[in-house]
Amino acid sequence: MYIVAIGWLYVAMLIALSAQSVTGGVLSFLFYGLMPSALLLWLGGSKARRQRRRHQELLAHQRADKGNGGDAETNQQDLLDGRP
Repeated sequence: MYIVAIGWLYVAMLIALSAQSVTGGVLSFLFYGLMPSALLLWLGGSKARRQRRRHQELLAHQRADKGNGGDAETNQQDLLDGRP
């Protein structure tokens, strides 16, 4: 995916360099190069961001469960005593 973005930016840069004015070149590079590439990379990376967030949530739950690990004996005693 990155090679496509690099190639697209190269083509957009060549288009910008062949523009009649500096302003036209900057706007061409911005609208034909940077914005589409940013959109491509953002959409392409959404799966990785989603997986990273789920992994972090799983780690947070595991850390929270580790903190309750010492309470198992107390919880069992509470159940035997009839406390919820």
